[in-house]
Amino acid sequence: MIDSDALDRRFRGESVGRALDLVGEKWTLLILREAFFGVRRYGQFVRNLNVPRPTLSARLKTLVEAGLLQRVPYAEDREEYRLTEAGLELFPAIVILMKWGDRHVPDPDGPPIVLEHSGCGKPADAFLACRCCGEEITAHNVTAHPG
Repeated sequence: MIDSDALDRRFRGESVGRALDLVGEKWTLLILREAFFGVRRYGQFVRNLNVPRPTLSARLKTLVEAGLLQRVPYAEDREEYRLTEAGLELFPAIVILMKWGDRHVPDPDGPPIVLEHSGCGKPADAFLACRCCGEEITAHNVTAHPG
């Protein structure tokens, strides 16, 4: 039998839902992806993403207010957007989504981007691993407990 108090608590404080409220919109994730790959200026985001300017402005404002990006002056009367520590922590999520997309909804011409690990020079094959034992974490080898 399902413990209704535990289930109620799980849905009331649902971490995935709160995260998606902030970053779950298509343009938001694409803006973050571009920021991870070095895009910092408004015009670069517009050019790379072909995003409508009002949408870009609104998403950048949200990301700054949420503390994922910060506005940094780079010239007189000019600012650029840089990832904060909280924003940088989303890098693994973007990489896992990219890997999933390459595998399950592939481009017929192959992956548009291949990540190379700077330490060894080999393609970066990202996976989620247990920090304690190093074993890959999958849906089949974890158990959820109330927090």
